[in-house]
Amino acid sequence: MNETATRVYAEIDLDAVRGNVRALRERAPRAQVMAVVKADGYGHGAVPCARAALDAGAAWIGTATPQEALALRAAGIDAPLMCWLWTPGGPWREAVEAGIDVSVSALWALDEVRAAARAAGRTARIQLKADTGLGRAGCQPADWAELVGAAVAAQAEGTVRVTGLWSHFACADEPGHPSVPLQLAAFRDMLAYAEKEGVEPEVRHIANSPATLTLPESHFDLVRCGLAVYGVSPAPELGTPAQLGLRPAMTLKASVALVKAVPAGHGVSYGHHHVTAADTRLALIPAGYADGVPRHASGCGPVLVGGKVRTVAGRVAMDQFVVDLGPDDLVEAGDEAVLFGPGDGGEPTAEDWAQAADTIAYEIVTRIGGRVPRVYRNG
Repeated sequence: MNETATRVYAEIDLDAVRGNVRALRERAPRAQVMAVVKADGYGHGAVPCARAALDAGAAWIGTATPQEALALRAAGIDAPLMCWLWTPGGPWREAVEAGIDVSVSALWALDEVRAAARAAGRTARIQLKADTGLGRAGCQPADWAELVGAAVAAQAEGTVRVTGLWSHFACADEPGHPSVPLQLAAFRDMLAYAEKEGVEPEVRHIANSPATLTLPESHFDLVRCGLAVYGVSPAPELGTPAQLGLRPAMTLKASVALVKAVPAGHGVSYGHHHVTAADTRLALIPAGYADGVPRHASGCGPVLVGGKVRTVAGRVAMDQFVVDLGPDDLVEAGDEAVLFGPGDGGEPTAEDWAQAADTIAYEIVTRIGGRVPRVYRNG
């Protein structure tokens, strides 16, 4: 949406998304960029962000679920598109008919996609995933020969085409972690075996956002960028967004709903975990954990109100929280409160909220709920 919202809204700067994709392309000049827009574009809006990323030169779009991928096709996104989180009985035929690349980690998935291809009357595009050490989806090295052999046989019969070989890092966001070179070595071995057996993939890929930014040896043919597309650092240890050449695209704003004077000793919000130390004024911010404001940031979440960064006073409730303004502020109902943004206006950042809530910035932006309107700028 683009109409003015008042209670709480997330302002999304699509120019920032474009600039981030260009910066990521510069970091991986010999590889194509996949912009990952799973979880509704990490909370930013999958369709607008996919279009902005493609405008800036992304070659692929990635999602987790097939439903996400099919929704993008329905919205007119016709770029190369991959999804990887499948369960038995999933919409394989719909994905095949939509020309979506599907990830295959096991024989059951290969069997289901072959059946879907026969039903659809067209060849399925599949990418074989190798488990090189993350321990989630992907085929273990001990089972790789069997999966590759079955995929090559299916390709010979015409039901599938193996378009990609891929894996995923466990600790690329931890500089120097010993698992990273081990995973790279395992990936190279599994690539070599598959190619020896006759697989000729269009793309080979293992790099996520942190690996794109810090591990050029992992770039291969394609890098999969998620959080970095939205301008948030994948880990504080890697640097701030500005240090990484990125700009956060989301700014979360709200209107102050009420300001009132209260005496010393007054309890604030559920459980009275905050009690006023002196006569003061309280501002009510109409956003809560139903909107994605983390309850774990009760008592410490930072908010820019009236030109100063304050902290949440007491507990974050479902729909609202309070900040203690002190006695002399001129804040009034209707004034703007900024929970987080790029930080260049003095406002907190998503990383500041992550530290306050003892979580990661991925969660802060992704958890902003569906009842929070998205207002797009530079669309």
